[in-house]
Amino acid sequence: MKNSRKVWLRKRLKTILIFLLVLGLLLVGLATYTVRQSFPQESGTIQLPELKAEVTVQRDKWGIPHIYAANSHDLFMAQGYIHAQDRFWQMDFWRHIGSGRLAEMFGSSQIDTDKYLRTMGWARVAQQEIPEINAEMKAYLKAYADGVNAYLAEHQGSALSLEYTVLKFLNPGYQPEPWQILHSLTWGKVMAYDLGRNFQSEIERAILLKTLTPNQVEELFPPYPQDLPVILSELQQEKGVGEARGGRNNNVEVIIHSPDILPALESITKPMMALEQLIGPTGIGIGSNNWVISGQRTATGKPILANDPHLGVQIPSIWYEVGLHCTPKSAECPYNVSGFSFAGMIGVIIGHSDRIAWGVTNVQSDVMDLYIEKINPKNPNQYEFNGKWVDMQLVQETIQVAGSQPIGQTVRYTRHGPILSDVSPNLKQFQSSQPLELPQNYAVALRWTALAPSKLGYAIPQINRAQNWQEFRTAASNYDVPAQNLVYADIDGNIGYQMPGKFPIRAQGDGRYPVPGWTDEYEWQGYIDFEKLPKSFNPSQGYIATANNLVNREYPYLITADWVYGYRAKRIVEMISQQTQPISLKDVQRIQGDDRNLNAQALVPILQSITVDTPHLQAAQKLLQDWNLQLGMTSPAAALFEVFWKHLLADTFHDQLPEKYFPNGGDRWYAVVANLVKQPNSSWWDNRNTPKVENRDQILRQSFAKAVDELERIQSKDQKNWNWGKLHTVTFRNATLGKSGVAPIEALFNRGAFATAGNGETVNANRWRANKSFEVTDIPSLRMIVDLGNLDNSVAIHTPGQSGHAFHSHYNDMVDPWRQIEYHQMLWEQKTVVNNTAATLKLVPKLRK
Repeated sequence: MKNSRKVWLRKRLKTILIFLLVLGLLLVGLATYTVRQSFPQESGTIQLPELKAEVTVQRDKWGIPHIYAANSHDLFMAQGYIHAQDRFWQMDFWRHIGSGRLAEMFGSSQIDTDKYLRTMGWARVAQQEIPEINAEMKAYLKAYADGVNAYLAEHQGSALSLEYTVLKFLNPGYQPEPWQILHSLTWGKVMAYDLGRNFQSEIERAILLKTLTPNQVEELFPPYPQDLPVILSELQQEKGVGEARGGRNNNVEVIIHSPDILPALESITKPMMALEQLIGPTGIGIGSNNWVISGQRTATGKPILANDPHLGVQIPSIWYEVGLHCTPKSAECPYNVSGFSFAGMIGVIIGHSDRIAWGVTNVQSDVMDLYIEKINPKNPNQYEFNGKWVDMQLVQETIQVAGSQPIGQTVRYTRHGPILSDVSPNLKQFQSSQPLELPQNYAVALRWTALAPSKLGYAIPQINRAQNWQEFRTAASNYDVPAQNLVYADIDGNIGYQMPGKFPIRAQGDGRYPVPGWTDEYEWQGYIDFEKLPKSFNPSQGYIATANNLVNREYPYLITADWVYGYRAKRIVEMISQQTQPISLKDVQRIQGDDRNLNAQALVPILQSITVDTPHLQAAQKLLQDWNLQLGMTSPAAALFEVFWKHLLADTFHDQLPEKYFPNGGDRWYAVVANLVKQPNSSWWDNRNTPKVENRDQILRQSFAKAVDELERIQSKDQKNWNWGKLHTVTFRNATLGKSGVAPIEALFNRGAFATAGNGETVNANRWRANKSFEVTDIPSLRMIVDLGNLDNSVAIHTPGQSGHAFHSHYNDMVDPWRQIEYHQMLWEQKTVVNNTAATLKLVPKLRK
């Protein structure tokens, strides 16, 4: 009986185990199917409606498509189709940001962000641009949209992307709508915001005046240092160009000191921070490098052009590498170009054609001004201008909310722009004894160049087909928002620089503080004429380098009063100008990967001169003495210095600044501290929270000891085991579901953490925030080096990978080469592409029934 029972139990157990195994395999199979069903078809044949002729798409081993088409319509239609194949979730998300429609996807948590975005009104501006687009551009954008929609017609839900499988649990009714021209145009506005937002600095300066003197505030925003380089040492400018630069006006500070206005300014920053969670760190501090070297300095005898834009960490990559080739190139189809595009937009943003190459860095121009508007206490929809009450423009908005009722919103406009303070919470949080109630009598409006129709959409295809410097400049004249430093090279050996953009000419002031809106004394009087903007062609020094730094000390017009301080630029210029041998592509790669810390170069000698009285502090001092100043991943000294820098900023400034404005450790703070170390008894060194008065050396010694203690605690008692890369890691997070707070969901889409080198001010700019953590927040999002002597020798890398599909082989396969400063070949000639093709897809016209 017992034996038969045992046999029965064994059989039962075996049956259960087999069932569980089969169930497990089915679940794994289902999961694998769910994940893989959205992967793009990369070979074979696909029929597309509206296609005019066959298009060939050859994908290389990195997943990069090279598209060959017989006409412009098919070229851009195929680009739209391929973008949708690899990145539709990203495109869908971006268009919802651009139109302020995030709550449609993600529910009530995004209502406040949508209100902020609707107040900005990017979709309204883009809608105004559409009637102004010429027939050719409209046809391109329509073809692109047709390509996206051809993909959507055959793919829905989890067949589009794994994210839609997860979204179905959160928002079962969501269905992506067809792609429109509007959706491509709004992305330009998002990028302008991402690269702009200089009004953050206006708000910061204004709020700091509440507790600091004007002189102290200026010490925290020092002028551009004399020992740092400018972009153009020779200003090639027409004679007679000149204009009053504008200046500070004491009346501005009187307004800012009004206690009623500060809550409004402080509250504006809250929705900005919510948006930053979605699109990554933005505005001041986000930079880029580009440079071009003439053939007179290169080993090839032809120019070499390099570019690495710095943007917020994200997955998938903000960039999509692609080749767009007309076969044959003709007047109707004049494109033969390769480089980096944005999923959602036609053309190549950064790259090269068969004739020219170009790269971009952000000017970080001051093109946003905050205006304090006086509101009629008897009518909140009127504001004062030159002594008269003027009606506001009122725009009614309806925000659709997943799983809830729609929300109504009224956007109020003054002549300056939308009233931002309407979408900022907590405006009434000040004492009732104050004579003015802010929401009734005051408001804060934003004037910004991106809130008027722009021509950026024209600029991209025009640059893509430009054949020479003159055509490139003509195209650049439409590159109005966001303003960029464009570097140029061509196969004939020419190099050049052009700053395009819309830069306001102010009647008064320099844009550094909010100004009165009730008078015409602070109005914009137009924009700087394109022909008067900085440019250079074949300068005698044989190179041009930009890193968001000052363009020229003598340029007569105001671009900004807050240039990025040129520490990256200084290092780039040093490495180019000090090279005694002709410069090779390998040399340029070394420049892009350079981790030398110029802040350490200034501070280490002072640290070495300070007496420390314990063996482990003395050993740490010796560590710095033998250091090459490179912030290498495995460097103990790099870890020590960066942790010291964090503590130095905290010990020096946290006692006097609001927490929101604690130093982030970037280029501005390099300049601030460089000035302060020359003043050993400055009041900034004194800690207000202690009875004694500290000086520079005491604070440096204290911060150094804290850094050593922290590293011993978190890494090792043995200083040789300290490691910068283990502290300074990058995690690529999906901008939506990767920040859901649900660990299993985040694990599906996020990748990391990965050790990295450098910091935000090394040429290899992996920025961390001293007021947050050592985690990397923004990075060289791509690196490109173009050899104008042989385009097939050009190299590039972006990160984390080409695909937007989690678990695809190209989802994060570029992370390791990217962080090791390695590259892949930018395949160019068709025979080179063929020799490196991993899959070939034919797109063919759909046969009519």
